[in-house]
Amino acid sequence: MPGAKPDTLRETTLPALLLGGDLVVAFAGLSLGWWLRYHSALGLLGLDVPDARFAAYLPLVIMGVIFLVAAFAQQGLYDGRMLLRKQQSLNLLARGTVFWVVVYLAFSLVIKFDPPISRLFVIIAALVTLLLLGLWREIFYRVLTRPALLPRLQRRVALLGWNPAAYGLVQEMQKGPAHPYAVVGCIDEGSGVADCPLPRLGVVGDLGTVLISERIDVLIAAHLDIPADRLRAITAVCERTYVEWKVVPAAFPIFLTGLRLQTVGSVPVIGVEDLAISRLFNRAAKRLIDLTGALVGLIVSTPVIAVLAALIKAESPRGPVFFRQTRIGAGHQEFTLYKLRSMRPDAEASDHLNQSTQKNDARLLRIGGWMRRWNLDELPQYWNVLCGDMSLVGPRPERPHHVEQLSAVIPHYLPRHLVKPGMTGWAQVNGLRGDTDLAERIRYDIFYIENWSLWFDGQILLLTFVRWRNGA
Repeated sequence: MPGAKPDTLRETTLPALLLGGDLVVAFAGLSLGWWLRYHSALGLLGLDVPDARFAAYLPLVIMGVIFLVAAFAQQGLYDGRMLLRKQQSLNLLARGTVFWVVVYLAFSLVIKFDPPISRLFVIIAALVTLLLLGLWREIFYRVLTRPALLPRLQRRVALLGWNPAAYGLVQEMQKGPAHPYAVVGCIDEGSGVADCPLPRLGVVGDLGTVLISERIDVLIAAHLDIPADRLRAITAVCERTYVEWKVVPAAFPIFLTGLRLQTVGSVPVIGVEDLAISRLFNRAAKRLIDLTGALVGLIVSTPVIAVLAALIKAESPRGPVFFRQTRIGAGHQEFTLYKLRSMRPDAEASDHLNQSTQKNDARLLRIGGWMRRWNLDELPQYWNVLCGDMSLVGPRPERPHHVEQLSAVIPHYLPRHLVKPGMTGWAQVNGLRGDTDLAERIRYDIFYIENWSLWFDGQILLLTFVRWRNGA
């Protein structure tokens, strides 16, 4: 049975065009960085460098371009599967640029260049180049997602079987019009696909013919309740037709990125290993960042807290300025959370009735409603971070009785307590705070725990400042 030919437009032509464009834009960015360093007011911030003519700097610029694009290639940015992954590509662009800055400066310390590399030039050039690359790739992405070109770039997906897990996968793939995957239809593997809203492509006995005629790139099994001999036959057909074979791992509903293949003696075993966020070095690095951020946050926010405290006392003199409440933290341990009081003194008596404060709650002070819109009532939580009860980034902490209630009705709720709760988090920056879908919020929390990295924390902190206002 002949295999499917790779799409040269998706796999070769467009990645090569993207590579060429990155080379040109990177050269322009580094050249503009040289001009800003030596012919603008920014140059006053740096030390004098002898012979800073562009002709003398040109070899350093060319070397910088090569290093930068090599860093992007190492991140996988020129893989055809990345063409429609806009956010992921921008993330890798930023990560590759940071890596380039470190490597470029390290080279300047080891090798004595003539003229010497200006550190200010490297920083300016990195920022300018990243901005220009972002603009160039935005234009490129808009061209790729035009209706005439998009179908050729999307990877065509067929589902083998149908169940709720497959339905969730289809919903995820259909969230945006330019998703990298396009679901074509379902193939009946014997258990029936009567409930599948997608076109029925055929039966598993005709799998090879269906994969070729429908030009399928990826075959995803909805489950693994398939006889072993039939499963071997299915994988063999996928190999012959060069179709990727994937499974919706319903047996592992959480911590999927922690799955690893190990061997016990000579027997292969798949299981969940330790998560990156749980490793000693990562915990130490995260704690160091928390301590630094909490100290800076307390110093900067103290005058703001003082002004807000005076306004709270002016509107509600009978109650305290700070609000204390018991929350559940890492390891299911209780701790005392601190906030600026935003409600009447007697509000806590009815606080248990709702998991989150309702919009336009009658118990809110006037200054309290304004503080909550801008999340200013949470500034004292820098103290919780400093004490080690919380982190700058993590799932939001809940009250003990709400944890008991929610864990009984929301699947996979309790694993969020494997890590410290945070002042901000992946769910919050995606709008899931206050009176929002709790199940969806938990899904974002689990995604954060599974995919944690210091870089991810940095992204969330940056998005927190961009989306500081609370729309709830």
